[in-house]
Amino acid sequence: MKRYDDRQRDPRKEVDVMDLNDRPRNSGKRKNSNNIKQNNKSGNYNSQKSNSKKSNTQNTRSVNSAPRGARTKVKIKNLNKEFTIITYVFLALFMCLTIYLMYYVQFVSEDFMNNPYNARLDHLSETTIKGDIISSDGEILATTNVDQNGYESRVYPHGDMYAHVVGYSANGMSGIEKDANYNMLRSNSFFLTKIVNEIAGKKNQGDTVVSTVDSRLQSAAYNALGNNKGAIICIEPSTGKVLAMVSKPDFDPNSIEANWDEYISDDESSVLLNRTTQGLYAPGSTFKMVTLMAYMDQYKDYDDFYYDCNGEYNLSDHSMHCYNNKAHGPENLLDAFGNSCNCAFSEIGLKLNINGYGKLCDDLLFNTELPTNLSNTTTSRFSLNADDSDSTIAQTAIGQGQTMVSPIHMAMLASAIANDGLLMKPYVIDHVQNDQGHVVKNYKSQAYGQLIDGNTAAKMDEYMRYVVTNGTASSLMSDQYCAYGKTGTADFSSDMDKNHSWFVGYAENYYGKEIAVAVIVEEVPSGSPYAVPATKEILDTYFSY
Repeated sequence: MKRYDDRQRDPRKEVDVMDLNDRPRNSGKRKNSNNIKQNNKSGNYNSQKSNSKKSNTQNTRSVNSAPRGARTKVKIKNLNKEFTIITYVFLALFMCLTIYLMYYVQFVSEDFMNNPYNARLDHLSETTIKGDIISSDGEILATTNVDQNGYESRVYPHGDMYAHVVGYSANGMSGIEKDANYNMLRSNSFFLTKIVNEIAGKKNQGDTVVSTVDSRLQSAAYNALGNNKGAIICIEPSTGKVLAMVSKPDFDPNSIEANWDEYISDDESSVLLNRTTQGLYAPGSTFKMVTLMAYMDQYKDYDDFYYDCNGEYNLSDHSMHCYNNKAHGPENLLDAFGNSCNCAFSEIGLKLNINGYGKLCDDLLFNTELPTNLSNTTTSRFSLNADDSDSTIAQTAIGQGQTMVSPIHMAMLASAIANDGLLMKPYVIDHVQNDQGHVVKNYKSQAYGQLIDGNTAAKMDEYMRYVVTNGTASSLMSDQYCAYGKTGTADFSSDMDKNHSWFVGYAENYYGKEIAVAVIVEEVPSGSPYAVPATKEILDTYFSY
């Protein structure tokens, strides 16, 4: 018996399949190895370079010839990365859209809903009786009467007194009637009451808009202006609430339809114009508040200011005069402001850096839209260039020239000074309530920002108090309150016998109650202090309750 090692082998079975597959590769490797060795020995650089290219080609081929499964995994990985990026992009877009929708619903939607072209308002008026407008102390300022036949008519119990602040709702809309139209055509009555009304075919009662206007102060301001043309606006400095708003000439909103053609054709009186928010006037000496702030900002040694006023300030092409050519004599800056000295402030204006002067005016909201929710507010204008003539600069410094302001803007400046430089945005709607008196929406006060530096505001407080204690507004001295302000007389035409009379300021009592006021009385005899007595009536009324 033969051993296993001695068995006769079959040559055909001796060939290994793996050996056949491996031989060419191993043979090639050995051959390449031998070539490399030979090239290394001979130092043949070109052969090495050729072999290197062949090696790179083989590596490239080996990558391209990777298994199909591996290539599929790479493609899937790339696709997953692309899908991830697209998913995050769409997620970010969705979040932006969601945030915008929230912003739109909270802040913008009512502006669109209140648009008079909104057809939805017509639909609401078919199912809702328009709600009332009342003062902050409960006086009805506008209401809807319904007669036995179901005919509705808008009624304004106080007639002309609230004409511009409340507005009208026929032949278009204005005032609160416009700004809160949607709120008054929306009913938040008890849901069972609404169901019963719907079954009975009755209209629901619209919500009531409660304004910030104080009826006692509004009446005092209306009477203080008398039969004169002009405007008065009162603001609470700490909140921005509009406490009173009067513009004359005025109109009776109860007869707006009957007198419409007459109103729109009377360009001279412009009774439909709300002068408090839309009127533009030369500020006169009230603008010296701005000039004073510019001088304090540019000259840190302003306490050293000295000027000897002889009643006339001569320029190369013009002469400036104090009122009635009065010579105020030696003055420091406080005296010049208290006396409203035109000559001293002409000197101050010519010392100012005009670019810095213009920047301060821009910071104080000139040449820009005023930050308020009140509709139809006009833009105050300040225009002065460094290459302007000395007379133009001097005129601008005392509130003449090309400068134009609105009463609400001047009241906002006074309000900011009274509030340590912080300006609160003026608003006239306090809240909305349903027919049961439950509040459905509050309008909170909003801060615009630090309009004036706190230190500057404190200095202005001192200077504006001096105007009352020792200057041109001494009739505002009272034991009920402390008043601060600046008087002004503005030229508006070639008729020197008539001017606009201004007062801009604020007052406070010992309990912290405050009010900012801007008063302008148009076309009064030159030098007549109409604005200051009107202001006194308002302050005496406000601090009596």
